[in-house]
Amino acid sequence: MLERLSQRDKRAFKIGAICVVGVVAFVFGTKWIGHWAQVRRSLAEVKAKLETISVDNTKQAAVASIVPVFEMPQKEETQKFLFRNKLNEQLKKAGINSKPLQVLPAGKPTQDGYRLLRLKCNGKCRFGQLLDFLARLNENSYLVGIEEMRVKCDPKNRQEVELDLTVSTFVK
Repeated sequence: MLERLSQRDKRAFKIGAICVVGVVAFVFGTKWIGHWAQVRRSLAEVKAKLETISVDNTKQAAVASIVPVFEMPQKEETQKFLFRNKLNEQLKKAGINSKPLQVLPAGKPTQDGYRLLRLKCNGKCRFGQLLDFLARLNENSYLVGIEEMRVKCDPKNRQEVELDLTVSTFVK
């Protein structure tokens, strides 16, 4: 078939093929360049965000000291012992006279397989001691939450309070 074509037709055919390849390369090339420009813009935005987030080591250490530490749950007996000792230590540190802690039965396992173990505390103290205890309660690395808290003031001495507190931790 190419033998029947004249030189002029062959040249036109070659120029047409080159133009088709050029048009296809232009269409896909502009899409690729546009995508590449968008990727570079998003990368620049992420780098700018990281620059604003980056903090010097002293500020990072200060923030880390504020965040409470949480110990991973252990088997029920071990966790009960650790949690009870830490809570007793905190009660003594705050100067709260408490009765022995009561261990309430662990509940049903949650979706992640952990159960909630609760400790009930009854005690008497001054109101200021109670506030100090509550302020430092998050230092207990086994504490999950305060389930129930009841404070009853002594009618004769308003500074003396009776505390009923139930706190919880996770156990395996």
